[in-house]
Amino acid sequence: MEISPVSPVFVGRETELAELTRTIGVADAGTPQAVIVRGEAGVGKTRLIEELLRSLSGTEAVAAVGGCVEVGGEALPFAPFAEALRTLARLLPDEIREAGKGQEEVLARIVPDLSEHGAGPGRDGDMARLFELTARILERLASRRLVVLVIEDLHWADASTRNLLGYLLRTRRTGRLMIIATYRSDDVHRRHPLLPLLAEVERQRSVRRLEVARLNRVEVTKQLAGILGVIPDPALLNEVFERSDGNAFFVEELARSYAERSGGLEDLRELLLIRVEALPPDGQHIVRIAAESISTAGYALLKATADLPEDRLIEGLRSAVLARVLVPTPDGSGYDFRHSLMREAVSDSLLPGERSLINRRYAEALEADPTLVRAEEVATRLARHWYHAHDNEKALRMGVLASLEAEKRYAYAEQLSFLHWVMELWDRVPATARDDLPALSEPDAYPHGEPYVDVLAAASVAARRSGELDRSLHLIDGALPLLAADPLRAAWFWTRRSGVTQDLNRGDGWTELATAQELVAGLPPSAVHADLLVQIADWGARHRPGPESRAAAERAVAYAAGMGDEERELNARITRAWLNSETDIDGTGLAELYAVRQRAEELGAIGLVARANHNLPSILEGMGRSAEAVRAARHGVEVCRTLGLAETESWVHANMSLSLFTLGRWAESDAALDQAAAVAQSYKARGVVAARRSHILMLRGEPAAAETEMAMARRLLAAQDLQPQMLVSLAQYTMELAALRGRRDDARAEFRRADAAGLTAGPVRYALPMLIAAAAIEADAPDAGTPAIIAAVRAAAAGLPIVLPVNLALAKLLDAELARATGHDDPGSWQDAVEAISRLEHPYALTLAHRGFARALLDTQRRRGEAAEQLAAAGRIADRLGARILSRDIEALARRAGVAEAPASLGLTPRESTVLRLIASGYSNRRIAEELFISEKTAGTHVSHILAKLGASGRTEAAAIAHRMGVLT
Repeated sequence: MEISPVSPVFVGRETELAELTRTIGVADAGTPQAVIVRGEAGVGKTRLIEELLRSLSGTEAVAAVGGCVEVGGEALPFAPFAEALRTLARLLPDEIREAGKGQEEVLARIVPDLSEHGAGPGRDGDMARLFELTARILERLASRRLVVLVIEDLHWADASTRNLLGYLLRTRRTGRLMIIATYRSDDVHRRHPLLPLLAEVERQRSVRRLEVARLNRVEVTKQLAGILGVIPDPALLNEVFERSDGNAFFVEELARSYAERSGGLEDLRELLLIRVEALPPDGQHIVRIAAESISTAGYALLKATADLPEDRLIEGLRSAVLARVLVPTPDGSGYDFRHSLMREAVSDSLLPGERSLINRRYAEALEADPTLVRAEEVATRLARHWYHAHDNEKALRMGVLASLEAEKRYAYAEQLSFLHWVMELWDRVPATARDDLPALSEPDAYPHGEPYVDVLAAASVAARRSGELDRSLHLIDGALPLLAADPLRAAWFWTRRSGVTQDLNRGDGWTELATAQELVAGLPPSAVHADLLVQIADWGARHRPGPESRAAAERAVAYAAGMGDEERELNARITRAWLNSETDIDGTGLAELYAVRQRAEELGAIGLVARANHNLPSILEGMGRSAEAVRAARHGVEVCRTLGLAETESWVHANMSLSLFTLGRWAESDAALDQAAAVAQSYKARGVVAARRSHILMLRGEPAAAETEMAMARRLLAAQDLQPQMLVSLAQYTMELAALRGRRDDARAEFRRADAAGLTAGPVRYALPMLIAAAAIEADAPDAGTPAIIAAVRAAAAGLPIVLPVNLALAKLLDAELARATGHDDPGSWQDAVEAISRLEHPYALTLAHRGFARALLDTQRRRGEAAEQLAAAGRIADRLGARILSRDIEALARRAGVAEAPASLGLTPRESTVLRLIASGYSNRRIAEELFISEKTAGTHVSHILAKLGASGRTEAAAIAHRMGVLT
């Protein structure tokens, strides 16, 4: 019987293909799309993708496919992206060259042959640069045509591939880009490393999920007919359908077995092996060797490994290809198994000694001629082959070299995997073999010593860089007991433990730094000591800003300068400028920070460039130089995008958003927050974005949406690592939102918590607005303000170093609110606040001052005309900003003053206004109905309309809004 090796007709995937085609259309219209395709092994995922790509032939679309390699933790880093980028470089060489211009050495980490000079030396932040560069290249290519990137077999993906794909799916891009990733659902168990990525993309609305199910009986009938060329008889259909359970690959194999064995069907696993056993001896030998290749088996490598004359090698390959066991690669350089299930079956059938022998032959062939594979693959392949050949000495040596190669390519998870091999093999080899190992790269400030501890140091850094924080902590804790007689290296590990502890939110890291400080006391000057002083100064700036921390920063600068360590000195100078910024009246520290930024960019010191561009806009904003902060942030965004510093870019956008908000450019502030959210990676960055969104939503009169964002911010920023710069504003926003919702007791409780935690002690730029908010909440209270809170606000304000013009002006606002809170609303205090804030570019704060001045004038029954002027000025600014809560307050004051035509009571009808007064008096729907002689249902309808018009979540909040707006007076 003549049969087709695969079904010539595409069966049973019309719905899935239509969904992919629709998504392609959306991407082609300019909105990037992503689809995760899942299904069990052999169900037809690859065939579905092939049909989709075939439908694009004849169009301007470009497709690049990369497959992950089944070799476990030792996988070639970025293998599918390397394959896809090589395809794109072949199809669009000029555009790839232009998109990667100036970053060739970074791109060479994935595809070394795209740079004439190979990969350059690694630096901190290079992984982020590589990710951003990859995204930028795809975005650039997709600006001119539809680009389809396919990553197959994600269940085998190395950690670097998973991280890069996660980055591409997480960041919002422009262009005609479609990303498709496939994985075997039956291989992803509950501890599979792919699960965190899948969980993350499940939460992203921009990523679609597509399930490829098994074929039903009708579809299996069509597939069998296509393969056999005739309609299958019912008995054969029943048996094939039952045995295959609708799996497309198994249907093909069973159909082939039926045709070749005149009606007999075999066990599925045996069926796959029978195909191999039916080959001539040379064909079987070649297939078994190919099963142990890390990825595609290149022809030259097979020739060197198979130990066959070339004519017999060719005939053996021909038999395997004709039997559809192997298929040539598209570029004709080697061979793949037709399906990974076939490779698995052959590999599983190898005897232990046979597997060891094949791996030894691969290793010997590669040692004799490393050009048999790409240069970046040599160390990885040799490490794996010697490991599985059980040659411990060579496996140890190549494991070290493979870890260095992985580190050079930013594949830190793979570096960690190889270093674990090194630790596993360490005691299995003689000391002479360990003494002759290649030197590991030197972690930052690390003093080399006992070799095994050096491995632990390198592994702990690789684990932290790859996000394996618990493993990093475990490795550090494993090293410390070995260093009882080596205080210098112990101090290095304790310093690193501080950073990991903070990353894990398991403490603030100070105990570790203090321990390291004790260990280096009395030791000669060293890089460890310089690094420790810089870390202590930075810790103090973030946790305890004040004289002690400023002194620590001065010591760090002096020590690093004395050591001739320019980069650490620059880092310490950033910390010093940050700590001195609140008293930097003449701008000396600010000028130094600009100089540090310039020098960092000249040196190309990525970590310093990131920190300088992150901190400078924030410091400028704190000094009241918001317009200059925006300019500095725009420079920072440009630098971050050039260098691929996505996380830092998110912080720069967030800082820019705050400055734009201060300047009254709220729409631009929203856009900057959106940009920050698009590239933010850490919990802290995402938490800050959510907190600021909550605040602006609240001011715009959207309290429900604000509470949703606030809940997210609190989840993301929940930590034992208390940093005032993040938590002070979070407390302020929480207080204001609770007060707006009528929960004044909750607002007061939040202030008490913040005060007890020391958040009112500074920094000034964060603490002063919170104190103003606390004073205003007390002043707005229908009952008298809480004396204890008012006293706490005064005490906290007295302890702040308020010397800069911006803080002096805002202090006037605080004084006026405190006077109002104690029942002494003084027009003169408000006038001072108006005059001081008018000299700043702070329109929202100025609106608060205008409103307060008008209210004080009205309450003292003086200068009603002047009150009207203040209200008019406040109203114009509030309306321009879109500060609807403030606009409502101003309208209510205008009605009280009789200086403007009162609006229709916030849009309420006369009957609804009456109902609102009863709500404020605590009436239930039944009592309202009895009072107004209406039905209870009608009363409930009125209440629902009132809540909707006021944007209130309940009766208590509606009453609070009405009280504040003067509707009940």
